[in-house]
Amino acid sequence: MTKRTTSKYKLDRRMGENIWGRNKSPINKRAYGPGQHGQRKSRKLSDYGTQLHAKQKLKGYYGNITERQFRRYYDEAARKTGDTGEQMIGLLERRLDAVIFRCKFAPTPFAARQLVSHGHVMVNGKRVTIPSYLVKEGELIELKSKAKDMGLVLESVKSPEREVPDYIEADHNKMTAKFLRTPKLGDVPYAVQMQPSLVVEFYSR
Repeated sequence: MTKRTTSKYKLDRRMGENIWGRNKSPINKRAYGPGQHGQRKSRKLSDYGTQLHAKQKLKGYYGNITERQFRRYYDEAARKTGDTGEQMIGLLERRLDAVIFRCKFAPTPFAARQLVSHGHVMVNGKRVTIPSYLVKEGELIELKSKAKDMGLVLESVKSPEREVPDYIEADHNKMTAKFLRTPKLGDVPYAVQMQPSLVVEFYSR
């Protein structure tokens, strides 16, 4: 399992945006980058820099995804018919850890990944421990009984920070959810603007 060795909120400060829309984000208090040079005036990005920024932001949003894994999502999306950026977003949102996050069963993508990898999540009645498992339309997701009473899960469900998007049907009393359909970019409730078209440009150079 990929392990994040630095604070996840440094991504917020590096990007200059509250990526996950969390109240805890340091960008709410310090709207500049981390480190001793963080307060220097930023220079205008080149086309390559803009594309890289968009790629790093989208990849970082989904937690501990490696560059190789993220590139595979692009390659798979490029093989599909239709808009490559839209297809890429659809694949990312079908990840089991992303679905758990969208259901509000976890406060962050990182916590959602842990729930899955520690064996607390079932898909269609079977335990799944692979965060990158791609959920299919109509599949039923459920937390195991032990996870349903976890403080982290209960607090996340009650949090007003996010709402469950309409492509997922969640029952917070039973801690179950159904993945209804693969979303388009406009359906995904990102806290900041994501630009998958720039990510496509980055990889197709």
